[in-house]
Amino acid sequence: MSERTEKLIQIFIDSFLPLLKAGVAFTIPLTLISFAIGFALAFLTALARLSNWKVLVLIAKFYVWIIRGTPLLVQLFVIFYGLPSIGIVIDAFPSAVIGFSISVGAYGSEIIRAAILSIGKGQWEAAYSVGMTRSQALRRVILPQAARVSVPPLGNSFISLLKDTSLAAVITMSELFSKSQQITAFYYEPLLLYSEAGLIYLLFSTVLSYLQRRLEKRFERFSAR
Repeated sequence: MSERTEKLIQIFIDSFLPLLKAGVAFTIPLTLISFAIGFALAFLTALARLSNWKVLVLIAKFYVWIIRGTPLLVQLFVIFYGLPSIGIVIDAFPSAVIGFSISVGAYGSEIIRAAILSIGKGQWEAAYSVGMTRSQALRRVILPQAARVSVPPLGNSFISLLKDTSLAAVITMSELFSKSQQITAFYYEPLLLYSEAGLIYLLFSTVLSYLQRRLEKRFERFSAR
């Protein structure tokens, strides 16, 4: 084994734990918090889009149009670097949470809205026939069925969010990708270290994909019952 190869192996070993720690300490919490807030926002936005109040519908449409029509990177720059120009200063982690949450909210709302609309009108009529109000029908009949439909695309969104958190590096947040940049600047081995960061993202994504499949199977069993 050449000296060069031994050096690369040692760099890989030495950098693996710091990268993994950055992923566990920052990337995973950022993903979980952003998705939880984003999901709540997505649910409310989807309900607003389906409501009979035109003002709510217009506000929800405008929000989805703005967020889906602009790059996430630009949104992060506006929040972290742009808002201070008008006196609003937000730290890196909250800025990342805000940026990722509003992105998840916009894209997730379309998933939830489509899932609700996929439930046949007969389900609504059956609920009304037993005396349920619209809100009761939505809560007791429609949403449980829509949840099963929306789990796969929402799971994919969650995994995509995990990878998108690498963009937080541009707003000075010390997450997994940012840590790989710092280590690369020290060792000058970008191919090795960025590949190693990609490997850790892959490990995280693989675990989440496994959990997603388990969740989908659980919903399928409940549906069969």
